[in-house]
Amino acid sequence: MAQLTKNQLRKRRHNRLRKIIMGTAERPRMSVFVSNVHIYVQFIDDDAGTTLATVSTLSPEFKESGEKTNVKGAEALGAMAAKKAKAVGINSVVFDRGGFTYHGKVKAIADSARKNDIKF
Repeated sequence: MAQLTKNQLRKRRHNRLRKIIMGTAERPRMSVFVSNVHIYVQFIDDDAGTTLATVSTLSPEFKESGEKTNVKGAEALGAMAAKKAKAVGINSVVFDRGGFTYHGKVKAIADSARKNDIKF
């Protein structure tokens, strides 16, 4: 049997989580993806299959802030995601860590969103 890569193991964990986690219009799924270079956050309504709001390190507002894609930058991204969610009318979410460990950048995004009045 072949060795599984880190990404294949992460996808397995994510599939296990997605069996349980589901976003609705009232309480969308806050999905986080961390690549080697960038961080992406989406607010997804799984019932309708639509993305309600999105923010990433590629967004112009993040680039204007001058932050890097480290833990401090992840905190800033979490605050931006919370502001964008509030603008669309999202107050509470279901957190989807995407199979990543709840540590470092993923935890910083979640904590920053909580500080900006997004209920988990």
